Amino acid sequence: MPAPPATHRRPPPVTFRLTALADPAETPFSRRLAWLAAASDGTPLGSAFLRLLTSPGQAHLCELTLDVHPAERRRGVGSALLAAATAAAREDGRRALLAQAVEGSPGDAFLSARGFERALVLDFARLDLATAATAATPAPGSAAGLPPGYRLVSWVGRCPEEWLPAFTRSRTAMDDMPMGDTGYGPVAWDEARTLSAAQAVADRGELLHTVAVLETATGELVGFSELVLPADRSGDAQHYGTAVQPDHRRRGLARAMKTESIRWTRAEHPGITGLLTDTAEHNTGMLAVNHALGYRSTHRSVEFRLPLS
Repeated sequence: MPAPPATHRRPPPVTFRLTALADPAETPFSRRLAWLAAASDGTPLGSAFLRLLTSPGQAHLCELTLDVHPAERRRGVGSALLAAATAAAREDGRRALLAQAVEGSPGDAFLSARGFERALVLDFARLDLATAATAATPAPGSAAGLPPGYRLVSWVGRCPEEWLPAFTRSRTAMDDMPMGDTGYGPVAWDEARTLSAAQAVADRGELLHTVAVLETATGELVGFSELVLPADRSGDAQHYGTAVQPDHRRRGLARAMKTESIRWTRAEHPGITGLLTDTAEHNTGMLAVNHALGYRSTHRSVEFRLPLS
C-alpha cells in the first residue's frame, strides 16, 4: 500500500515533560489544578487547567481547559495533558469532566475521539452596536417595553444593600436554565455568594452592570440581566446571564432588560463596539429575543462530558 500523502501523515512524536503548576485562582466555589507541557529546551507546548467545583450539588464535576500550540498538535502533547487531568479528577473523586470546544474545530475532533459525549450545544452571537439600529427599540408596550405592574432597576458593580435580598432570591430563575446532559445542578445562592461574584469581576478591573425587573405589587425582583465590560472599556462586552422567574415569563421582560443594557452601554460607554452572548440551542425563547434585538450568530460551541466513574 502506498504511503499516505505527506499532508495526512501524523507528525513525529515530540519529547516533552509535564510540570504541575501552583495556581492561585482559588475561589469560594472552586479550585484549580494546572499543568504545563514543555519541550526539552523549555519551550511551552501546551497547558491544561482543571477547575474542581466545590459548590453544593456540583462537587461531582470538574471543568477542563486544554490548549496545545497548533504546530505541536497530533504529537502526544494533548493526550498527555488530558491523561494528567483525568487522573487528578478521578483521584479527587470527581464523577464527570466537562470541556468545551468550537463545533468543527480540532478541539471538537480531539474530544470526540477520546470518549467525550456531546452534552450541550451553545449558540454564540454578537450585537454590533454600530450597525444594529433597531437593537435599542423597546418591545411593544410602555416606554420601557414592560407591561403594567413592572419597572426596571439597575446598578453598576455590587448589588446595593436595598436590593440584595431580593436580587439573591431572583437568581433561582436560573435553576431551570437548559444545561443538556452536562450534569450541572442548581447553584445555591446566598447573599455572600452574590457579593463575591460581583467582587470577582471588580478584582479583574472589569465593570458589572445589572438590570433587574421589579414587580411593583410585591417588591420582588423577578428577573435580571448581567453585562460585564472589559477593563479598558473598549471592544466587546459579555452578557453573563439573563433570566426571568417562571411565573413572569412570556411578558417581554427579558427583552426589556436587554434593551436597557444596550441603551446604557451606548450612552455611557461608547468605546464598547459589540455585545456577546451565548445561549443553549434548545432555549428557543432567548434565541428569539436575541435575534429580535439584532444579535447575530458567530459560531457554535459544544459542551462535552466525560464520565469518570
